[in-house]
Amino acid sequence: MTPRPHRHTPDRDEITALPAFERLGLEHIVRVDDEGGARTAALALAAHPVWGFDTESKPTFVRDQASDGPHVVQLATAQQAWVFQLHDPGCRALVAAMLADPGHVKAGFGLGDDHKRIVAKLGVQPAGVLDLNHVFRRLGYRKDIGVKAAVAVMFGQSFAKSKKAATSNWAARQLSPGQLVYAANDAWAAARVHGALVASGQIS
Repeated sequence: MTPRPHRHTPDRDEITALPAFERLGLEHIVRVDDEGGARTAALALAAHPVWGFDTESKPTFVRDQASDGPHVVQLATAQQAWVFQLHDPGCRALVAAMLADPGHVKAGFGLGDDHKRIVAKLGVQPAGVLDLNHVFRRLGYRKDIGVKAAVAVMFGQSFAKSKKAATSNWAARQLSPGQLVYAANDAWAAARVHGALVASGQIS
């Protein structure tokens, strides 16, 4: 078998020079924080075989301090995203059931830590998880590509991520609009990249 040629991963400067990737707006983002909302979200998501997937955890600032995250789980289709807060036991149980469902693909980037935290906090093994970093490795990219480089490769656009939102308090009861946009777009961008890979015949 002929090995795949190595492909170039765009660097930070190359990505920054690209036109902006349009983000999913708040009108297409649903914040879910109770069992009823989670049931409604699960019904909407059930119609889609592939979900963009990510989690957020409150940062730890003390050395060797263990995280008790995830505090937020994001699932998205190509049209909409749901941001689940895990304070409510009923919401948390339904999110755990969705993540353990092998009948839906959960596509995201760098999901190793997410997997460990989900097992520890939700008590389930996530099923149907597709780490898109592994897909890009198989396509010839030599290192973990990440969502920003993947958007650059697949769409020729720059995906902006807020450092302020990334290090914010994801355990807060009320998430800010900036947090909702940040969290939702991580999952939504993964769903979009997965769709582009399918459309281009690079995965089935």
